[in-house]
Amino acid sequence: MSPNSFRIENDSLGFLKVPANVFYGIHSMRARDNFPDRTPFHQEWYKAMGIVKQSCYQAYRSFSIALGERISENQLPFILLGKDIIDALEQAAKEISEGKYFQSFIIPAINGGAGTSINMNVNEIAANVALQKLGFAPGDYDKIDPIEAANIYQSTNDVVPTALKVATMFLLGDLEEAINSLRQKIEITEGKYRNELRIAYTQMQEAVPSSYGMLFSTYSEALSRDWWRVSKCFERIKIVNLGGSAVGTGIAVPKFFIMEVVPALQKLTGLPVTRSENLSDATNNLDSIVEVHAILKAHAVNLEKMVSDIRLLASDVAGIHGVSIPQRQVGSSIMPGKVNPVIPEFVISAAHKIYSNDMLISSLSAQGCLDLNAYIPVIGHALLESLKLLIAADQTIGIHLIEGLKINSGSGAARLFSSPAITTALSPLIGYRKAVMLSKEMKATGCDVFEANLKLRLIDQEKLKNVLKPENLLKTGFTLSDIL
Repeated sequence: MSPNSFRIENDSLGFLKVPANVFYGIHSMRARDNFPDRTPFHQEWYKAMGIVKQSCYQAYRSFSIALGERISENQLPFILLGKDIIDALEQAAKEISEGKYFQSFIIPAINGGAGTSINMNVNEIAANVALQKLGFAPGDYDKIDPIEAANIYQSTNDVVPTALKVATMFLLGDLEEAINSLRQKIEITEGKYRNELRIAYTQMQEAVPSSYGMLFSTYSEALSRDWWRVSKCFERIKIVNLGGSAVGTGIAVPKFFIMEVVPALQKLTGLPVTRSENLSDATNNLDSIVEVHAILKAHAVNLEKMVSDIRLLASDVAGIHGVSIPQRQVGSSIMPGKVNPVIPEFVISAAHKIYSNDMLISSLSAQGCLDLNAYIPVIGHALLESLKLLIAADQTIGIHLIEGLKINSGSGAARLFSSPAITTALSPLIGYRKAVMLSKEMKATGCDVFEANLKLRLIDQEKLKNVLKPENLLKTGFTLSDIL
């Protein structure tokens, strides 16, 4: 067949030339022309569409078998799809779920129509792949039609959002692992530098004694909360409307199919997908996506806070480097030897993209009108983008920032003992006014706390040294035995 050959396809709007051997068809081509943006569609969603279609074909097969046990086919008012057709469609859907034929998915991520173009492109791929498996040419729709066969007992409005939730749950599993892996690396750093003293800062001013271990413990605790919240996202996102058809009423869909299709999907995915008790609600409202993304946003906030802190502590602005971060790439095309904190910068950039996605998801979820939300394609794209950005951020922080991070031993303690901030630890022993005197002496002469106390003799020098040991400075509160 000539590379310039084509087939003619038609829909209710007319006719269109389609390249002869491609697996997409007229509906996909119209959408590609109508939505000229080229933002790539997430392959994870495409794969999930294949899994959902597979569950639909399995449920249809079970329905056909159950019908055949109760009534002869010639008594039915409709024609059942042949076993060979359903088998071929199921195999095509399985291959789609593995990512095959993705080059034939030509719909951009940003599109209109509530996902109809997404569904129709997958239907055309499934139908044409099935046709080829049975020895027919793509476009031979009188044998396997993209709508009447590939889309049997389905609607865009239940298949597309269900596939989005499946893709989301798979990525949530990956995110859980990424958070846990990063948390473990942070915990190692926390333990390693548990008693390594540093000055704590409030409002970017020197405050009171602390330690690097204590600082990293705050990141570990935040990540633990993130992991717990993300683990709960499955409960929020698992409710699907598959079988609900156009608006959740199940119109034109056999009750048998509605009962069977979600269990089939559950077996295929191993995910806790559950059919909604109110299919119309699950079709109309996207608040579960808003809630899940808010949890993702909270994780992004914690990551940004953590890497911003590390970037600041390792910066030239901070002066003496208590923290050194790995040098990952050359930082300038003109300044020799310059190395930039590219990992924190990537994470901060990703976090702000997630914040903007959160606003988009919230505002467009509210734009759902009556029985459907037309903006599910861009909402879903933003959700999956945020998930993938967070997974990438967690992974690169752990591998490229935390694993090679070093605390310069002793530098924090030396700086602390030379800072007036240390005098706060002495106020229970000498009182606030005397602590101020000690602080002023340190500021005026530039000496450390030990030298200042030798001059002012406000506390026994040996007792001072004991009080300022890391294990005593880092206690939670004091007891009478500490000051007597």
